[in-house]
Amino acid sequence: MRKMVSTFIMSFLLFTLFKILTASESILNSVSFSLNIFKNNVFPSLFPFFVLANILIKCGIPEFMGFLFKGVMNKFFKIKGICAFIFFMSIISGNPANAKYTRELYINGKINKYEATKILCFTCFSNPLFILGTVSILFLNNKEAGLLILLCHYLGNLIIGFGMRGYHPSVKEKERFSLKKAINEMHLKRINNKESFGEIITGSIISSIDTLLLILGVITMCLVFTTIFFNNLDLNSVFKSVLNGFIEMTQGLKYISLEAIPLKLKCILTVMILSFGGFSVHMQIMGILNDTDIKYLPFLCARICHAIISSILMYVLFDFWFDIGA
Repeated sequence: MRKMVSTFIMSFLLFTLFKILTASESILNSVSFSLNIFKNNVFPSLFPFFVLANILIKCGIPEFMGFLFKGVMNKFFKIKGICAFIFFMSIISGNPANAKYTRELYINGKINKYEATKILCFTCFSNPLFILGTVSILFLNNKEAGLLILLCHYLGNLIIGFGMRGYHPSVKEKERFSLKKAINEMHLKRINNKESFGEIITGSIISSIDTLLLILGVITMCLVFTTIFFNNLDLNSVFKSVLNGFIEMTQGLKYISLEAIPLKLKCILTVMILSFGGFSVHMQIMGILNDTDIKYLPFLCARICHAIISSILMYVLFDFWFDIGA
């Protein structure tokens, strides 16, 4: 069996190499498209947050937020208050940033592997600027649709988080809310850090660029593989667009927006793909977490559930939303 798997992998790689050599124009177009995605969407939206998050972690902001939001995080999600840092930073920066924030807190011993696995499952948000800008304006040309997609996508994640309350619940933190205590904890973390501020900034920039190059590599290879795959298969246009989205999200969403199908169906398919994330995002997250023992299978199950929940929400709310808008 293992020999068959090895033979299949070798055959697939040789076939890919052959196609890269013989269909170089379409491959180069895919690589160019991946660089445009990286330049126009990924780097501008993630680099500042990656650097800032690393600096904030070194300066004790997670401890500060942990004391402020421990009651909320424990009540709703049965998880440590310090996970509020991952939750709120992920909302504004999007995936795969949640994996980077989770990894940083995990390797620093602030959360255990079950808490890391759990918070990873319900913080896989798409960047709000990507949804409200690229998806709603550039792709769908409909701002109202973008707002509803954002709402359904975010609600779906909250439902996942609430549904996972029973998954290895964290021990309830009994200390009472105290702003003074939160500030003291942040201060202690900062002064106990032996790195200078210059070293913190430099390290944060290097770490962020390493992660972003990993993301660029994954996006590029996924686009190359999808180009080769779809060039050799005769599939229905809509099915091809959806399948594209489940492999590389941005390209698939662009193709779906160009299909001659009702807006409601476009929105359902769009929010489904955004919530699943695409295997490109999954591979980016696995790459970021590859030196940890954080589990991937619960994350995959959460993404499947998220895609189903958010698309149901879109189906139910779509007509009501646009009736109100009218």
